[in-house]
Amino acid sequence: MTVKEIFETMDYGPAPESSTEALQWIADHGGIAGHFIGGKWGPLRDDFATNNPATGKKLAGVTKGTAEDIALAVAAARKAQPAWAKSGHKRARVLYAIARLMQKHARLLAVMESLDNGKPIREARDIDVPLAIRHFYHHAGFAQLMKAELPDREALGVCGQIIPWNFPLLMLAWKIAPALAMGNTVVLKPAEYTPMTAMVFAEICREAGVPAGVVNIVTGDGETGAALVEADVDKIAFTGSTEVGRKIREATAGSGKALSLELGGKSPYIVFDDADLDSAVEGLVDAIWFNQGQVCCAGSRLLVQEGIAERFYAKLKARMQNLRIGDPLDKCIDVGAIVDPVQLHQIKAMVDANTEGETFQITAPEGCFYPPTLITGLHAASTLMQEEIFGPVLVATTFRTPGEAVEIANNTRYGLAASVWSENINLALDVAPKLACGIVWVNGTNMMDAAAGFGGVRESGFGREGGWEGLAGYTKPKGTAKTRAQITPFTTEDGTPADPLDRTAKLYIGGKQARPDGGYSQPVYSPRGKLLGHASVANRKDIRNAVEAMNGAAGWGKTTGHLRAQILYYIAENLSARAEEFATRIDNMTGKRGGADEVESAIRSLFTYAAWADKYDGQAHGVPIRGVALAMKEPVGKIGILCDDARPLGGLIDTMAPAIAMGNRVTCVASAPFPLAATDFYQVLETSDVPAGVVNIVTGSHAELAPTLAAHLDLDAVWSFSSTDLSATIEKASAGNLKRTWVNYGRDLQPSAQDFLAAATEVKNIWIPYGE
Repeated sequence: MTVKEIFETMDYGPAPESSTEALQWIADHGGIAGHFIGGKWGPLRDDFATNNPATGKKLAGVTKGTAEDIALAVAAARKAQPAWAKSGHKRARVLYAIARLMQKHARLLAVMESLDNGKPIREARDIDVPLAIRHFYHHAGFAQLMKAELPDREALGVCGQIIPWNFPLLMLAWKIAPALAMGNTVVLKPAEYTPMTAMVFAEICREAGVPAGVVNIVTGDGETGAALVEADVDKIAFTGSTEVGRKIREATAGSGKALSLELGGKSPYIVFDDADLDSAVEGLVDAIWFNQGQVCCAGSRLLVQEGIAERFYAKLKARMQNLRIGDPLDKCIDVGAIVDPVQLHQIKAMVDANTEGETFQITAPEGCFYPPTLITGLHAASTLMQEEIFGPVLVATTFRTPGEAVEIANNTRYGLAASVWSENINLALDVAPKLACGIVWVNGTNMMDAAAGFGGVRESGFGREGGWEGLAGYTKPKGTAKTRAQITPFTTEDGTPADPLDRTAKLYIGGKQARPDGGYSQPVYSPRGKLLGHASVANRKDIRNAVEAMNGAAGWGKTTGHLRAQILYYIAENLSARAEEFATRIDNMTGKRGGADEVESAIRSLFTYAAWADKYDGQAHGVPIRGVALAMKEPVGKIGILCDDARPLGGLIDTMAPAIAMGNRVTCVASAPFPLAATDFYQVLETSDVPAGVVNIVTGSHAELAPTLAAHLDLDAVWSFSSTDLSATIEKASAGNLKRTWVNYGRDLQPSAQDFLAAATEVKNIWIPYGE
């Protein structure tokens, strides 16, 4: 027998990893996962069990945290935070010590993760633990650099963090490392199924010299998580299901708590006919069978170009038959156990309910295991093509052209990740920016690093974790914004109209002046009671029409920054020619003499964002691969804006200009008490080459229109700078499609240009490996 024949026929023998040390660690700690609060272990209660998924045997008892436990942890974190935030260098030293000690205890962490979660020890040892360590090393650097690089930012305060069971240690690192680096303290709740590595991490914190109260861990179930959401914290960072994320968005609405959500996905895995098919098959093994498919960014939707589909499916099935399923502690195993029988039942139920396509499965052992599964021939709208299964199940369909591939890929409510496989770099880099997601891998999958942000769009959540972009979610501008008074319109009439002709200002929708759907208008008076004119009263149908107009202007985001800059300069030029007229209008409405200054400020704002239109660049992240991760800043999409009431023209332009400079389309609700400057302004837009639908202006009550904007499922973001505090209304209604919100909580925010530009963009990281 030749060596080649031996390699082709040999079977893998078992290579078990010992669990003795990990089990002894659990026994030495009372056999229970409990709270770590204020640098000390709390009372240990065996309220429920965490089991080894592979065997079904009890691994440890778990203490269920109560609202009182959460309050104690928050109080400890609050007490520790001011001192912790003082020195970035001291924080860097502590984070570095954590990283070093995690390396020291890497084997214990890997085995504990595999015992608790059911993932293969190879994955825990070679991927999860090293990447978690990398996050602490990387963020030690951010702590050191914060004072120099982020001089105008400061810590939020106390961060409540809730992590899932699929990557218990890695998600802990993603949450805790940036929070601590920026001077925050944390209260973290691990998943009820997988608390054990968080317990080991708590011990590491003690050994690393983390001050008491800086890191607090409270174990428990969903009720414990809900108590943390309701607690007196300054931020909630959640990774988990879209359903729960939506509930958290509603629960935190109006509270002023910062919120980041990393939620579900149904990520496309696109294989073009010129791809290296064998490499693409291997990539699929990592994309969908890594961690038993229990990955939010799993490449669970396979899109194959029609001409190669049968050949690719044949290669894929042959590779599936060589996957090894079994004991997660066996280093020869490819696919481990499903985390819990509840999750196993859910996977089975979804697959069993499917009646479409052709199903191919290999065998799996008895117990909490599910066989790797391929279902081909599905339609793009099939349930399994749309809903997240969160298991080792790959669903597939075909496409003919790159345009069709993009259309099918984006035909989902999610937007977390995507993989593009092609040997034609021009094709790959043409398709990648068109995909609605937060991260794209070219000829690869599941590449992640602390230097490159991770996060999604649409119902995959908002916010980023990792990289410079991830730090923004753990900082705020220095200083305290003042509470602003609500501004109401003047109402007394002296009987003398401004003009004998009817001057009812219309709405501006789709590049045209439009009568309001409701047919109503409202008078606008000067402070002395003089009638200045009438403004239309918009309703929900007018908002609908404005959104449709924005859809018609989708090409605006594909234009060059240079073109957008030219148009903004042109708007400024035309406004400048009518500066005196606008200043008089503002003075007449407000009764003040600041109109000329406001117009000049608006012109400066247009020039500022025209300047930024072709200069707000992305980054090339230095990730540890032979390649690069391009952080591209893309427009958010369609934004509804409630403008500042106090500044009739400036409040409109200061929000409109950065949004359209970055390629967004906007519907602006003008100042409610002083709307006529905005309705005059659309005459400037009509003569400034602004494409129809890019800017839409409506007038009416902010309180009446805000719920419509926030609940609209075809809007991507809502901003509110209104003097009426509509923050709770907007944030709660936004949960429908988890749109981005930027609200003022009744305060005078005074955002910087950088704040506006950041809110007007999403970061998409495109990973591009080099070499053959």
